[in-house]
Amino acid sequence: MTPERQTVDVAGRHVRVTHLEKVMYPSTGTTKAEVMDYLVRVAPALLPQLHERPVTRIRWPDGVAGEKFFEKNVPRGAPEWLRRQTLPAAPNNDDDEGTELVLPFVDDLAGLVWCANQGALELHTPQWTVGPRGGVRPPDRLVIDLDPGAPAGLDECARVAHLVADRLRDDGLGETVPVTSGSKGMQLYARLPGKRSAPEVRQYARDLAFALAKQHPSLVVAVMRKELRGGKVLLDWSQNHPAKTTITPYSLRGRELPRVAAPRWWDEIGPGLDQLGPDEVVDRLARDGDPFA
Repeated sequence: MTPERQTVDVAGRHVRVTHLEKVMYPSTGTTKAEVMDYLVRVAPALLPQLHERPVTRIRWPDGVAGEKFFEKNVPRGAPEWLRRQTLPAAPNNDDDEGTELVLPFVDDLAGLVWCANQGALELHTPQWTVGPRGGVRPPDRLVIDLDPGAPAGLDECARVAHLVADRLRDDGLGETVPVTSGSKGMQLYARLPGKRSAPEVRQYARDLAFALAKQHPSLVVAVMRKELRGGKVLLDWSQNHPAKTTITPYSLRGRELPRVAAPRWWDEIGPGLDQLGPDEVVDRLARDGDPFA
């Protein structure tokens, strides 16, 4: 029988784990140990997504059937080896001044196991990074969140994703990576050279969203008002605000069924697109590789 509390060696770091048999997803019986196993298997793809980005966690200590809460700061009792940095609440933002936060960085496999033990199923990250000496860099990626308004769904998101990708390519941002969110919609990521400020990137994303909404008014909307979103896809440009975070590619989601924010290949983005579970994502990585690579 597994002890309720134990310390395990994870790549040379000591990580305390508890209640590995706890069911995190009652609909499938998925346990905390199985969540950890998933993270171990996708770590080669997930850790580069987390690299040098502070991690906001959404925690379900008693599984997805229980209460959840957001956590930005490093919690009490966090291991000493966990990297942390004191930063303003919205760094690299010319408009806002916020309070300071002590933010954690999940740089290695031990950090992933620690997150899973905390019930932190969702790992969210900003579009900017922090250097080893604490310097906050400009955004190195742009993200457009595609959020469908019922009865629209992933099929509509797929159509809009191609429109967005074409516009980003025309604007010189190169190829993008689509990610089905593990929830309702999807995200598109484009690499940036790190020369634009966060407000400049946010303004560009806003202009793009409103331009596409004007060109495709029956399919795309750029404002969040619910009465305008029915049957359309919202292009959420606000995810590029420096204070905002987005679900990290390869992170689990805290939904009824275990689903993953799953990077996809462009030839998949069409009718019949579906959200993926953890076993599917692991199998795809082994078979097809990482679209972000």
